[in-house]
Amino acid sequence: MKNLSIFLLILVSAKSFSQSQKEMYSIMEKTAQKLKEKSGAYSVSVGIVKDGKVYTKHYGEIDKGKGNKADDNTYFEIASVTKLFTGQLLAQAVLENKINLEDDIRKYLKESYPNLEYNGTSIKIKDLISYKTALPRNLPDDTEIRKTMSGETPFQYNTLGENYTKDHFKQDLQKVKLDTIPGTKYAYSNLSLELTGLMLENIYGKSYEMLLYENILSKAGMDQTKLELGKGEVLSNGYHSSGRLMPKSISYLWGAGGSKTKSTMGDMVKFLKYELDSKNSVVQESQRNINNSKGDWYGYFWDGFGLSEHGKMGYKHGGAFGDQTWFMIYPELNMGICLIVNISGPDTFPALYNSAARLANDLTITPGKKKTEGYYLKGENVVFTYTHPKNLNSKLINSASVAGSFNDWKTDNKNYQLTKKEDNRFELEIPKSRFEKGKTYSFKLVLNGEDWINASGNASNTDGTDDNNLTLKF
Repeated sequence: MKNLSIFLLILVSAKSFSQSQKEMYSIMEKTAQKLKEKSGAYSVSVGIVKDGKVYTKHYGEIDKGKGNKADDNTYFEIASVTKLFTGQLLAQAVLENKINLEDDIRKYLKESYPNLEYNGTSIKIKDLISYKTALPRNLPDDTEIRKTMSGETPFQYNTLGENYTKDHFKQDLQKVKLDTIPGTKYAYSNLSLELTGLMLENIYGKSYEMLLYENILSKAGMDQTKLELGKGEVLSNGYHSSGRLMPKSISYLWGAGGSKTKSTMGDMVKFLKYELDSKNSVVQESQRNINNSKGDWYGYFWDGFGLSEHGKMGYKHGGAFGDQTWFMIYPELNMGICLIVNISGPDTFPALYNSAARLANDLTITPGKKKTEGYYLKGENVVFTYTHPKNLNSKLINSASVAGSFNDWKTDNKNYQLTKKEDNRFELEIPKSRFEKGKTYSFKLVLNGEDWINASGNASNTDGTDDNNLTLKF
């Protein structure tokens, strides 16, 4: 009888896991089909880490009509996701007291660079990691190429970089002129990352590639993430949104910004787990709000760290010539998402952004009845309301506001700031007279002036757009 009870318990547990897994893959397929439709990608790969469990699935085909489906071992160019590796290497150097965030970057450069300052203000390490160096976007200089972006652009980039060496980079760096005071203005710069690769090599006396392997890849078990593929390893094809086959990136620089890195979805979910490790001091340093910003922050080379309806969130976008990757973590929920498509074009980024946000909602939704969300009516007033989940840290919320078609989507309008009513609940009462009866208004609630909250799957008042706005009508 005891053995029978154990057997039944195992059977029930297996059935419950199977149902949960089935639901997970159903959500992933829904996301992939929508993303495929919006981006025009031939292949869509979805990776999820949730509560320590890993889920991956691949849809479509690499080359149209060939039926060559991607799998966990298919190599893609992950481009700027590489910056997170570089950020961790720099964070480790900080924790090891080999470098200080307040240091002038020139302290770690062997050549003389008197030009790397503006009106006597030098670039500090903390400016480097938050994209506030005042340095140009790229070396070699790509200003002319960026004036007209098209399917021809990747080929032009490869022509520009095919004979460009590290020595050329160092020589050109001595000619760079800063256009503003470092630390004051955000400007995305791949140059900053290659510069960081050079600095790391000077600090440790090892190649960037070796530092990457020893300190991150080997520890995370990421044996399919490489700057150069080995014999017999093949990089998958990627396409421009016009359908044109794209070239592979050519670079002879350090690769710290992402110009060389190839990886697989199998390794990307390992990296999601690595970034979600709350006990890893290097990881935590690389995600830290360095300047104690009241709004979003950048950690070490993230595209952004801020708040969402699912708590603290960090994300990084990698845009290669023919592949794009979306890498996102929700540390408070122990959840991460990675999306890879084998297409690049003007519509790819928004398709990835919206798909990831909706996927996060689908993964966290508590089934329930549809209901009006974001506001309620109270006598002659409209009450805008936001309640942060109690299991998340509401102390991270410095402000809450509402922005919509009724105030030109301005998040800083003083008349639309919500007031804290409880630790996790914010509200704002506005007279109905400010709104036209019978008219539909679109809106979103906003945290810390920058973080736009998406409507949940249980909201009955949504506008049906990709932006997933709430609607107000009475």
